[in-house]
Amino acid sequence: MEELKLSDWLPTTNKEVKIRGWDALDVILFSGDAYVDHPTFGPAVIGRLLESFGLRVAIVPQPNVNDNLQDFVKLGAPKLFFGVTGGCMDPMISNYNANKKRRDKDAYTPNGDIGFRPDYATTVYSKILKEKWPDVPVLLGGIEASLRRVTHYDYWSDTLMPTILESSKADMLVYGMGEQPLREVVRLMQKGVPFSSITTIKQTAVLLDADARIPKNSNWEDVEIASHEMCLKDKKKYASNFKIIEQESNKLAARRIFQKVGDKTLMINPPYPTMTEDEIDASFELPYTRLPHPKYNKRGPIPAFEMIKFSINIHRGCFGGCSFCTISAHQGKFIASRSQESVLREVDKVANMPDFKGYLSDIGGPSANMYKMKGKVQSICDKCVSPSCISPVICSNLDTSHKPLTDLYQAVDSHPKVKKSFIGSGIRHDMLVPEFNKNADPKELDDYTEEVMTKHVSGRLKVAPEHTSDPVLKLMRKPSFSYFHKFKERFDKINIKKGLKLQLIPYFISNHPACEAEDMANLAAETKDMGFQLEQVQGFTPTPMTVATVIYYSGYHPYTLKKVRTPKTRKEKDEQHRFFFWYKDENKAWIKNTLNKLGRQDLLDVLLPAKTEKWRKNKPSGEVKHTFDDAVPFNKRKNKAKFRSKKKRR
Repeated sequence: MEELKLSDWLPTTNKEVKIRGWDALDVILFSGDAYVDHPTFGPAVIGRLLESFGLRVAIVPQPNVNDNLQDFVKLGAPKLFFGVTGGCMDPMISNYNANKKRRDKDAYTPNGDIGFRPDYATTVYSKILKEKWPDVPVLLGGIEASLRRVTHYDYWSDTLMPTILESSKADMLVYGMGEQPLREVVRLMQKGVPFSSITTIKQTAVLLDADARIPKNSNWEDVEIASHEMCLKDKKKYASNFKIIEQESNKLAARRIFQKVGDKTLMINPPYPTMTEDEIDASFELPYTRLPHPKYNKRGPIPAFEMIKFSINIHRGCFGGCSFCTISAHQGKFIASRSQESVLREVDKVANMPDFKGYLSDIGGPSANMYKMKGKVQSICDKCVSPSCISPVICSNLDTSHKPLTDLYQAVDSHPKVKKSFIGSGIRHDMLVPEFNKNADPKELDDYTEEVMTKHVSGRLKVAPEHTSDPVLKLMRKPSFSYFHKFKERFDKINIKKGLKLQLIPYFISNHPACEAEDMANLAAETKDMGFQLEQVQGFTPTPMTVATVIYYSGYHPYTLKKVRTPKTRKEKDEQHRFFFWYKDENKAWIKNTLNKLGRQDLLDVLLPAKTEKWRKNKPSGEVKHTFDDAVPFNKRKNKAKFRSKKKRR
């Protein structure tokens, strides 16, 4: 690998600008993250993309907002615009945990140090830039702006906020993945079109003044949603908005959305079609150094970079549409897959890095096993309004073949410098169960599962059933927990057949909308019965632009407008979460008292039996022993039936 020079990175200081021989800049990007020049870090992708258009681009990573604001003026004013992003994660997620406590580490900062990213970073940066440079356009992008483009609930301030365009005073917002709209923005500006006149580009949003004329576009239909002021007065109106927003965000022929915000009008243009293979290949093959900027060499490693340093992203998008997840809201539900050739070229680059030891940490994406999956008949997808392609059932038009992915894994492993490639991204285990994925070839599903288990797992395979309660899972847009039982059966058979010692590690969520204490008690009992002591667990965190968050704030499901209860108090949340850890001595008395109050002796007998049980934690051999009746799944037994009947009577 050639030795890199400082000028191989985008410039971050005046000195670096001068090294390139530039006397002015076309675009300056401000980011809440440290600058890592890698294709999985959004600011680097946008910077390299703009550079490929022939623009002179600089990036100001993690500008200081607590001094004289020198970072916002040191590079002067760009000729075209400022670009602003809060970073690869919403800054409030980066800064706080589910209990609103400050985190002690920031994964996107050298050494994991905190204090380098302000709360609501996109708004903070944008307001400063508009004060310092009022005549220079400010364009917002990234996940914080994307998911806050319309009236949204902010969990950390416990308020309903207007579009981030209003609070930030920015001129335009690009939502989703920004390559396609930015290309058109730059093209028009280079033709001399004033930024204020660029209002009809797909996948952008602008806030029009009261006296502004609504731009016409004969190709688009329009829809108006309840105003921000109406949402403040009526939670049901706010909830009803979301169905329109989500459906239009996921349609290939979407309507333009309008919303009144005070005396202004928010206009959200329809999204671009999913990126083609050539387009996404081109984005991943821009001239990244794949390394953090040298300015961080003495500050310590950047945790997020260390995690993905030797990983390969093979696609974008997720058609799962989970109610608590923001991936499809930002990346879209349609999958944009890279060509095998592009992936292998990146593998070769990584394999030739000086500190590569032969192990790729991940060959994946938002969901590892959605590569190359798309509709069989495109015209059906063109008309689809469903937010998920696999909930409540897998769409009969969805091609869920895992063969291209299995072939890709084998091609990657054939590289002479690759000793082993791991699958670190989450795998949709439900799509590997023939009883759920009824249109797939069962042998093909088994071949993929066996390929992953025998060659791409280091001791533990992580999957995300999320819950055991069917009503909660239905609201989550996840399949019945019975399919996790089915998957575990196949997992155990392969474990034994191949003489492996792999562990299955399931993820679960507590205090999700519709979840009651008894649901968590049942989750604890059912997973214990399967031989699990849970460790990969989390409490539900309401993030902007998800169904679950809309329910959390409003109390209504946006698609049915029926009331749904959600645990909200700290006490309720802590108690639900506590059931995950039934095996800890400090929880046993509390569990006994709680289940006695609920009249759930059946669950108490499972979690804390009076007699000493011969119970062992789920072992990697697949030969777990229980004292319970293994022949009958827990969700079919009498105590589960009793549990359901009690809920029905309530």
